[in-house]
Amino acid sequence: MIEGQEGVTWDDWVALAETCEANGVETMFRSDHYVSGSDERRPVLDAWATISGLAARTTNLQLGTLVSPVTFRHPAVLARNAATADEISGGRVTLGIGAGWMEREHEAYGFDFVSARERVARLAEQVEIVHRLLREPTVDFAGDHYQLVSAPGLGRPNLPILVGGGAKPGTTTPAVRFADEYNTFSATIDEIRERKRLLDAACEQAGRDPSTLRYSLMAPFVVGEDEAAVRESARRIGERFDRDPEQVLERYGEHGPVGTVDQVVERLREIEEIGYERVMLQHLVHTDLETVALIGRELVPAVN
Repeated sequence: MIEGQEGVTWDDWVALAETCEANGVETMFRSDHYVSGSDERRPVLDAWATISGLAARTTNLQLGTLVSPVTFRHPAVLARNAATADEISGGRVTLGIGAGWMEREHEAYGFDFVSARERVARLAEQVEIVHRLLREPTVDFAGDHYQLVSAPGLGRPNLPILVGGGAKPGTTTPAVRFADEYNTFSATIDEIRERKRLLDAACEQAGRDPSTLRYSLMAPFVVGEDEAAVRESARRIGERFDRDPEQVLERYGEHGPVGTVDQVVERLREIEEIGYERVMLQHLVHTDLETVALIGRELVPAVN
């Protein structure tokens, strides 16, 4: 999982995608933000334009957003962006949707940063609209925020929809009705266990078998082939984001896999045992291609 707002150029994206494909990394997700949270001078490429470009440059890499805020695009535009990228890729795209949270980027570019209650209400309508546009021949929809009148469908019924959130009702309710996957983020083992319980309960309340909803986790991580390499990786992250390397190891270790390959695999197994089917590893130093290769070379075979 790459934070695309942190100065990732097109050449960087191509290098990342090529490294993933060459080393057996199955999927590359990217954030959907317009402003860096660390240094606003860093260039930012649009998420869906990037994914469409990479779809044409790759052959088997899965691609997706983690996640697209509902405040950036009308749901018909978002659905069409994803459907276009999915067709270009031959069916390798996941559409991740979330309520949005970064106030600064809304202020910078004039997006309405409405209350959390309204953002969640928009999310519920967008998830339903996107789901129906991808799967139905025509869509009529009359909501509080969006209206569609006999809108022609997009014919991509197999395009997965992912909803991101903290397992609260505002995100779990639309997810259990219309999504294929629910992704939660940066949580301790106890927190992800509790979120899994809440998601199971939401599915059961809605009459859905919890096993039909894929659970995933986006987590910060630091990995190296030995302790020295782990510390060097933490140093690079600290240097990039002006953080103390020891704090990187401590804080990230609370919320994600940190350590040598064996230690990271052990944490991934623990997450899997709770009921999560995949983990999106937040790779913060995007120019570090060796760590991407290490994921494919060492972590993928170990967990598979």
